[in-house]
Amino acid sequence: MIDNRTPVDRAVLVSAPAGRVSQRLSREHLEELARLTHTAGGEVVAVVRQRIEAPNPRFFIGEGKARELRSTVRSVDADLVIFDEELSPAQGKNLEDLVGVRVMDRPELILDIFATRARTREAKLQVELAQLEYLLPRLRRMWSHLSRIRGGIGLRGPGETQLETDRRLIGTRITDLRKKLREVARARAVQRQGREGEFRAALVGYTNAGKSSLLQGLSGSDLFVEDRLFATLDSATRMVDLGSGYQALVTDTVGFIRKLPHDLIASFRSTLEEVREADVVLHVIDASDPDWEEHRKVVNQVLEELDLEKRPQLLVFNKTDRITHEEEDALRTRMQALDPTPAVWVSALEPDSLVKVREALKARQRAGLRELVISVPAADGETLATLHREGEVLSQRGNGATLEMEVRLPRALAGRLEQKEGIRVQEGV
Repeated sequence: MIDNRTPVDRAVLVSAPAGRVSQRLSREHLEELARLTHTAGGEVVAVVRQRIEAPNPRFFIGEGKARELRSTVRSVDADLVIFDEELSPAQGKNLEDLVGVRVMDRPELILDIFATRARTREAKLQVELAQLEYLLPRLRRMWSHLSRIRGGIGLRGPGETQLETDRRLIGTRITDLRKKLREVARARAVQRQGREGEFRAALVGYTNAGKSSLLQGLSGSDLFVEDRLFATLDSATRMVDLGSGYQALVTDTVGFIRKLPHDLIASFRSTLEEVREADVVLHVIDASDPDWEEHRKVVNQVLEELDLEKRPQLLVFNKTDRITHEEEDALRTRMQALDPTPAVWVSALEPDSLVKVREALKARQRAGLRELVISVPAADGETLATLHREGEVLSQRGNGATLEMEVRLPRALAGRLEQKEGIRVQEGV
């Protein structure tokens, strides 16, 4: 009987932290690399470790350790080596020549996972662009091992469709992808203009922090949720009822991770523009993860890289159902010592706890409203409909052909009404 199952790559992981990285942190990085390998469909069969002062220009690790790596690969019959650090094109080629199997680094592994997770046209364009920009300086090494190996981790998406291309063709494709993504970015900008006046929130967080679960719990929409790294890449926007007539448009964004490839950040910039336009950023943190502090720093670093670190934030500690009350109290105390940013503690699986998020968003929305007294001609149905749709009408009384209304309005709408003829706007008393 013929076995048609996809072969599993047998991978040797290499951890070579440079400088003063603690043993605990290097161990956690390695565990995450193993999870990434599993997510990509590989099996970890061995681990090689070395602490280095600085990367070796030829092999990244020392030459003796590189020969040890070759022996390990042969003894466990591995067909793939994955480094937790980024390798230069020369280091990757030298290592492959030495060990005799494919060698990839953490950025390439993440890019491969993204290639299998992308669903929408925009996400596929973004991932393909990032992969090709990563691939371009590594063509010589890629052609040598692609000629003898079919498929597998790191060879999917454009890594599979562009095998016969040369630098010129890849460069042309990169130019074409950038053009298409600019068109997508313009379309997104038009969509955002159509949502002007709506209160908007954006979810950011480390991968697998539970952003999609949180959006699903808040909106009641059926979203794809899976307990694994990068389960979803495609951004989703849902309307969330906050109660008392308030609503918010909440957008999920791609999850972050340590050492997220720079090409990938650049490619997903248009998607992350949703964060720039948001009235508040909901930074979702997995309260049950012992590495939550480092994950929080990683997310803040990426936001800083995108010039988004000054956006108003609300920290949402998710998955509190996985920790005890004592552990939650300790985390609260620790967080208060670290950062004065407002925080709520919830579980996306417990609907009652999500009231805290809704109340926090409602408070942010109210803080951005102006309390006004507006006199509107009773015949101006368009303005009256806008006030009821986009604002909060507190009271209303007729005065002949005019309606006098006490309202709470978004500042942008209030500014437009102040410029409209026939309407009188006064600050509320």
